[in-house]
Amino acid sequence: MANPLVFIDGDQGTTGLQIHQRLRDRTDLQLITLSPEHRKDPQQRAEMINACDIAILCLPDDAARDAVASIQNPAVRVIDASSAHRTHPDWTYGFAEMSPQQAQRIATAQRVSNPGCYPTGAIGLLRPLLEAGLLPKDYPTTIHAVSGYSGKGRAGVQEHEGADASQAPAFLVYGLGLAHKHVPEIQLQSGLTERPMFVPAYGAFRQGIVLTIPLQLRLLAPGVDATRLHACLTQHYSDTNHVQVLSMQAAKELTYLDPQALNGTDDVRLIVCENHETGQVLLAAVFDNLGKGAAGAAVQNLDLMIKHRP
Repeated sequence: MANPLVFIDGDQGTTGLQIHQRLRDRTDLQLITLSPEHRKDPQQRAEMINACDIAILCLPDDAARDAVASIQNPAVRVIDASSAHRTHPDWTYGFAEMSPQQAQRIATAQRVSNPGCYPTGAIGLLRPLLEAGLLPKDYPTTIHAVSGYSGKGRAGVQEHEGADASQAPAFLVYGLGLAHKHVPEIQLQSGLTERPMFVPAYGAFRQGIVLTIPLQLRLLAPGVDATRLHACLTQHYSDTNHVQVLSMQAAKELTYLDPQALNGTDDVRLIVCENHETGQVLLAAVFDNLGKGAAGAAVQNLDLMIKHRP
């Protein structure tokens, strides 16, 4: 069987560039992209996408939908890194560690939607606890996350690394209308029945994320405490390669969380902090928004799909 032909559409953006850099020297696939003069040519894009085995779309949402609509070759498989299809019932959600069966679903899927960066941390923390019944599905969930400015795409990189970088803000909270596009994705893929409150922010560092979810134990079932929450996460991810659950002892010794701690890796680290006296728990996730939060997940999904070619 010939090496698969992999088409990256949108390789000039932050995620696309990272994916291209990871794949360009591999000998088990053939990598193709659009030349600069053809990037905005819909006919060239349609020809390229219909000629490949697997297309990786690193495009704005509307452009990703248009690209998918142009596919006429039924053999073409797609990984969409945009948010266009993350809640679509006909697309497989590309978080391989989300459930024991998810990696196999991705491996055999025709259409895979890569998770958002923030949802990776939120779903990674919430879904196992909700499935185990340790958190009520209608828990009034609040999620706060701080990302490096690359999460804003090329605009964020230009703002902080361009000619006017000295004017870039050190920190900003956004999404104040409480309508961030990741919220439906987090709610659906985690299993919450009520809409979570999500408060995102950008910091003056290039990449990395810290995401936190506070819990009040008085709102949980009797006997549910930090130890049980931690044990559930540990069991869920015990056989995975890219999800680490920090030990309770190590979590107790922490005095801060560094959003850049896992930069350059494809891992996510989950942490359970507690104050036993006050009955409060803090769930946390640390990972690279361009690694497990974007390009790393896309390449992980690509590898699953290549190994299980029809």
